[in-house]
Amino acid sequence: MGTTVFVLNGPNLNLLGQREPEIYGSDTLADVEQMCRRAAPAQVEIVFRQSNHEGVLVDWIQEAREVAAAIVINPAAYTHTSVAILDALSAFDGPVVEVHISDVHKREAFRHHSYVSQRADHVIVGQGVAGYVQGLDWALERLG
Repeated sequence: MGTTVFVLNGPNLNLLGQREPEIYGSDTLADVEQMCRRAAPAQVEIVFRQSNHEGVLVDWIQEAREVAAAIVINPAAYTHTSVAILDALSAFDGPVVEVHISDVHKREAFRHHSYVSQRADHVIVGQGVAGYVQGLDWALERLG
């Protein structure tokens, strides 16, 4: 049996490649998904999802408790607001990697605080979409 890793994406990431390319780059979310799938070893199943809805993300994190060994998550704007996502991640036993395409610490002050970081085992910021592969690699190393 292989390993399953959930790669979850929050609000507005469906607009990746279109929205503020000077900040987020020109790669689309489909490009990111393909990068993750290519980077994953054959025995690793990637469950790649995006939602603009907080409750849907919470549902997926709860689903991951049953089937996934790790979560890589870009919670986007929910990073700064969602105790619900933090609570769901806190109920997950495997490694959690928080990814942000831009360097949130060099942006507006409200982006400097992350609820998700309180649970994340590793945080990657400012590496562009390559941060997703870095996060996936980090999680898989922890899983052995």
